[in-house]
This record gives sequence, structure tokens and C-alpha cells, in this order.
Amino acid sequence: MHDMTLLLSLGALLLVVGAFAGVLAGLLGVGGGIILVPAFYYVFGVMGYDSPQLMQLCLGTSLATIIVTSVRSVMSHNKKGAVDWEILKTWAPGIVVGALIGVTVAASLRSTALQGIFGVLAIIVGLYMTFGQSHWRLGPQMPTGAKRAGLSPVLGFLSVLMGIGGGSFGVPVMSLFGVQIHRAVATAAGFGVLIAVPSVAGFLLVDQQVAPPFTIGAVNFVAFFLIIAMTLITAPWGAALAHRLDPKPLKRTFGIFLTLVALNMLRKALGW
Repeated sequence: MHDMTLLLSLGALLLVVGAFAGVLAGLLGVGGGIILVPAFYYVFGVMGYDSPQLMQLCLGTSLATIIVTSVRSVMSHNKKGAVDWEILKTWAPGIVVGALIGVTVAASLRSTALQGIFGVLAIIVGLYMTFGQSHWRLGPQMPTGAKRAGLSPVLGFLSVLMGIGGGSFGVPVMSLFGVQIHRAVATAAGFGVLIAVPSVAGFLLVDQQVAPPFTIGAVNFVAFFLIIAMTLITAPWGAALAHRLDPKPLKRTFGIFLTLVALNMLRKALGW
């Protein structure tokens, strides 16, 4: 039996994390999962559920929250006509395939390997957010044909291995191919739905030998509901702030913070 004070403290921490993740998602267009996965890893570990499968639990629970937040975000952006449904429709098959492959790979890896993968990929995202320039381009328009067929599964695959939605990879990819930033953020929310729904279906079937109460497969529903309760409230606040503040210095600051978090995760994976 866990100490009630500890449970209440960790519950409060998850509420704060959920609030922060919601604001961040609305303000910077990055998925809250990039904050949630390290937070879940800390909370579940403190509660005594550290195991070779801990990262699977963190990824699955994070992606479950993304289903709700991404659907709500897509509906909100669609009312403003910001979602590019043509991109969403043509990239959907590859993203779904990549997400399903990602679940299969994640289910077969130990927690330390997934920590290392998260650390490396998060460092890349953090460095892009810190040093990336809005004028950088890889092409004048989104890839089609063979390039799209190759790139879209990679986007879904890497997102699942990090437990994140479409923002952290989708927004940079679309921006690098000339999609206007607000349109990229709106469309990436749709990527999040395509990534999260099939991957969570897979994570619900992953057997967890050591898991907190109210866990099905690799999804903990207590953490899920606590996070959702806050992100649904605070995401609109972040979106409103995005229209009042210059997001560039905030994005760079968060990029530095994310890089430090990723380096710490990588350190733990290497046993340093």
C-alpha cells in the first residue's frame, strides 16, 4: 500500500505537468507528449513501478492523452479553416503504417533502449527548436509519390517511439517544405490523431508485468484522466497566448530545456 501523502503529491504533480503540457501545446505547437513521457517516467519510478517495461507504459499513456487533445485541436483549427485536409488525407496511410510498426518495435525493446531512443530524438527536436530558422527549406512543396511514401511512415514510427503526437516532427517537416506555420500546426494535430489511435490500440495489448493500478496493457488510466483534465483546460490558454506573444524566444528557451531533459534521459539509459 502506497503512502497517501505520496499518492496525493504525485497526483498533484501530474496535474501541474498536464497544465504545463497543455499550455505548451497551444503556445508552441509541440505535442505535450514530449513533456509527459519524462514526467511519467519520474512519477511511475518514484511509485516503485520501475521495470524493464517502464518506458512502454510511459509511451502508451502519453499517446492515449494525445488522442483526446489532438481531436480537440483539429476540431478547433478546422473551425478557422486552418487544417490542410489534402496533406492529411495523402499522408495518413503512411503515418498509420509507421505508427503500427513503431508499437511493434517498442513492445520488443527494454526500457533502457527506449530511453536512449527518446533521448537522441528529443535532442534533435530540442536543437531544431533552439537553432532552427523559419526560412529553412528542403523544397517548395510537400513531397509526393515515393518521397511521401518513404517519409510518412518514418514520421509515424519515430513519433510512437517517443510517445508524441504530430507536432514535434510534423510541424518542422511541413515548415521545411513551405507550409505556412499556422497551417502546419493545425494539420500536425491531425497527424497526432493518426499516430495515437492505432498505436494506443496496440499498446493496450502489450503485457505489463509491473504496472500501477488501473492499467490496461501499457496505458495507465489514472494518469490519463489527470492529464486530460488539465490539458483540455490549459491548451486554449496557450493558443490564446500564441496570438499575443512572440513565440520565437519561448521556443528557443524550451528547446534548451528539452535538450537538457533529453541529455538526462540519455545519461540514465547509458547508466552514467
